[in-house]
Amino acid sequence: MDIKITNGTLTATINPQGAELNSLKDTNNEYIWEGNAKFWGKHSPILFPIVGTLKNNSYLYNGQVHALTRHGFARDNAFSVKTQADDSVAFTLSDSSDTLKVYPFKFELELTYTLKDKTLYLDYTVTNKGEAAMPFSLGAHPAFALPENFSNYSLEFEKAEPLVSTQLKNDLLSDKTVTLPAEGGVLPLSYELFENDALIFKQLESKSVTINKNNQGYIKVSFADFPHLGIWTKQDAPFLCIEPWQGFSDPESTFGNLIEKQGIVLLEAGKQYKAGFSVQII
Repeated sequence: MDIKITNGTLTATINPQGAELNSLKDTNNEYIWEGNAKFWGKHSPILFPIVGTLKNNSYLYNGQVHALTRHGFARDNAFSVKTQADDSVAFTLSDSSDTLKVYPFKFELELTYTLKDKTLYLDYTVTNKGEAAMPFSLGAHPAFALPENFSNYSLEFEKAEPLVSTQLKNDLLSDKTVTLPAEGGVLPLSYELFENDALIFKQLESKSVTINKNNQGYIKVSFADFPHLGIWTKQDAPFLCIEPWQGFSDPESTFGNLIEKQGIVLLEAGKQYKAGFSVQII
């Protein structure tokens, strides 16, 4: 059963299956993509313990090959409710016999949703419950509903910087980049931007990006704890994903060693990793 939280201004609905945010709305608008499978049947999946695609959908650890599909398994598993209040809820996912088959590490992943004023805060805690260092990546994949003509929207980055996107090839990172046509940190949206799949920013000075509608602020995503950012949609789809990432797809040249993977976090035994981002309705 979906869980609703509200603070009187915003209401969020979360499905314990994947602890996925299905809805964020005020009295006038729904801000999360409806999940129409014609375009993309998800809303806001959690990416863990990898972000993106592994070469050959597998990795090496301690000399053994393990299979792990795109974006990992957290989005496909049922989370438990840890705590719940009117305006917040915390979910947890722990290792199981199934996860240990593809990811041989004992962990706990906690995700807390909190509403405050016109902002939804999403806070993650990863705990290494094992006795060895645990390599992982973590990411978010919220899809925001854009019901008007796609060209009515633009992205405004916190800083006016060159927007250099690393291109994908067969779902892996290539060695090619493209500099996007932004002026003053503002990138007009068009489907042509996504002809080669997602935009991937491995390095950004900006720690927030705002979706503008008709040149006015609409939704602001702040991601100070995440060093990388993905942005994605599909042709003619009325949504845009803004994806704070710690990690990204393998490069084409990878040898597949998970410990040495670019963007990986290596968490010591018994330690915790915390990160969060926010979605502000303007």
